[in-house]
Amino acid sequence: MIIKSAELETVCGITSTLPETEMPEIAFAGKSNVGKSSLINGLLNRKSLARTSSQPGKTQTINYYNINHDLYFVDLPGYGYAQVSVEIRAKWGKMVERYLHTSKQLRLVFLLIDIRHEPSENDCIMYDWIVKNGYEPVIIATKLDKIKRSQIQKNLKIIRQKIQPVEGTIIIPFSAQTKQGKEEILQLVEDRIAESEPESE
Repeated sequence: MIIKSAELETVCGITSTLPETEMPEIAFAGKSNVGKSSLINGLLNRKSLARTSSQPGKTQTINYYNINHDLYFVDLPGYGYAQVSVEIRAKWGKMVERYLHTSKQLRLVFLLIDIRHEPSENDCIMYDWIVKNGYEPVIIATKLDKIKRSQIQKNLKIIRQKIQPVEGTIIIPFSAQTKQGKEEILQLVEDRIAESEPESE
């Protein structure tokens, strides 16, 4: 999959009406500071289209990125950030749930989990939530460059044990620094969109 164009098209806040798009959507979920913006920028060959921040909780909206005028990358608000109020966190959760419930074009959900740490309770809840909404998330183990090569398999095993994903669930280790995993992710996006297109007569 070759990215020819990418732009931030729609930003939806807590009270916004979600757009009814005509193009396939690929959603990105994950806790605050897991590297969603870095992943999106890496996939799109951009430095700062998706705003990155060392301050967790930066993405407080649902952001729709128009890719090649063919599909949308949908960046969902990060969850589990302790320094916002319980009320705001609950509203973010409802916003994500509303998106998963109502999107007619959603084809694939990527769930990002930091490969350095055991998945949190929020990660497990989010995984189960996505599955209950009828999707099989692909897990992206981010921050791959922050651990030694010898630790990768052990850490991936910990993720599997904690999340207990559906059999056959794909887990892709990804590094925003080296771009390892990028081609695999883009190929998955391309394949999933091709599967969902109606066959021509």
